[in-house]
Amino acid sequence: MEWYGALGVLLGAIMFLMALGMPVALAFLAANIVGAWIFMGGPAGITQLLNNGFGALTSFALVPIPLFLLMGELFFFTGLGSRMFTAIDKLLGRVPGRLSYVTVIGGTGFSTLSGSSMGSTALLGALMVPEMNARGYKKHMSIGPILGTGGLAIIIPPSALAVLLATLARIDVGALLIAGVIPGLILAGLYIATIWLQVKIDPEAAPAYDVPPMSAGEKAWLLLRDVVPMIAVMVLTVAGMIGGLFTPSEAAAFGALGVLILAILYRGLTWSTLKASIVGALKVTLMAYLIVFGSATFSQLLAFSGASSGLIDWATGFDLAPLVMLLVMFGVLLLLGMFMEQISIMLLTVPIFFPLAQTLGFEPVWFALVMLLALEISFTTPPFGLLLFVMKGVAPAGTTMRDIYTAAFPFIGCSLLLVVLLILFPDLALWLPGR
Repeated sequence: MEWYGALGVLLGAIMFLMALGMPVALAFLAANIVGAWIFMGGPAGITQLLNNGFGALTSFALVPIPLFLLMGELFFFTGLGSRMFTAIDKLLGRVPGRLSYVTVIGGTGFSTLSGSSMGSTALLGALMVPEMNARGYKKHMSIGPILGTGGLAIIIPPSALAVLLATLARIDVGALLIAGVIPGLILAGLYIATIWLQVKIDPEAAPAYDVPPMSAGEKAWLLLRDVVPMIAVMVLTVAGMIGGLFTPSEAAAFGALGVLILAILYRGLTWSTLKASIVGALKVTLMAYLIVFGSATFSQLLAFSGASSGLIDWATGFDLAPLVMLLVMFGVLLLLGMFMEQISIMLLTVPIFFPLAQTLGFEPVWFALVMLLALEISFTTPPFGLLLFVMKGVAPAGTTMRDIYTAAFPFIGCSLLLVVLLILFPDLALWLPGR
């Protein structure tokens, strides 16, 4: 069978099963079994494929995923996240647009640790938008920063989604996590500058209001008590990896232990919160492991059937510049993001895009970071970005899709600007991991 026939059979089977409503991971597994029967010699091929898939699950690189997820679940269920949100809100005082800044700063902490942009958007939308509306904020000032926090969450470590992408792409997990630090700080600066500019142009978009005065001593105590310990766990986790003190797995373990200790010290840890945290982390971990299994077997089938090499030869045969091919792949990710969840997109595209990127001469860690940004931008791209509809579901009555689109555009622009900067200056991503 020609390579395009093999690719059509595999992708067609996956799309058909997904259209029937089958979960993505199971759709890939079922399609892979069919593919192994056709391309790898029936029962013997299926046995070999399953053995290889289970082998992929024994990778030590997967250890950070459940630990980072547990870290985030503990941060949420024990109330540590709420303490940090409240403290940041009080510390900013009468700063114009302070609730928008609180959303970016505190929301990034939630999103980064949870690893779920959709969950974080739903949470922040339900928590922050009603409060900002009550304070007279215009809709773009309340909705936009929430949609924007996902772009930070996906690249600033610790990011479970980055660990999963690195595992699927078979690149250095620690290098990808560290590579997101500088771009993440740049994106945070762009978001803050955007909010400042919006308030400067239209002061009535985020009117100031009286807050209880606090002395310098009270602010210092609040900062030390409710913000510094939470931030310190994340900073030490990342600094340990950058300094070579921890492997990603050890950093994830220390991070989860740090949040657990803080939860005990702040008396937020109970049997119910511990159980909820473990169950929440376990659910996402099982899904992630199924996805790794499906991706590993899918990659092997593409290679065995000749679809990978045929597709790469076909794509490179157009003699297009690498930058043009990068833009094509970026566009495909944006398009898929309008209809599919991030992990599903990764499962579908990583086995195809990374061999192609390697052929084009792209540094794998740099390309993975660009891909992460593309996945996040696609989630907020009008008219069908999934986060736009999540926001519509939690936004106050009277909020139109046009309001949400308008709010999203400035923050999409910030993420696109960061992609341009990464293309022009790759060292922004590669300097810290020493690539």
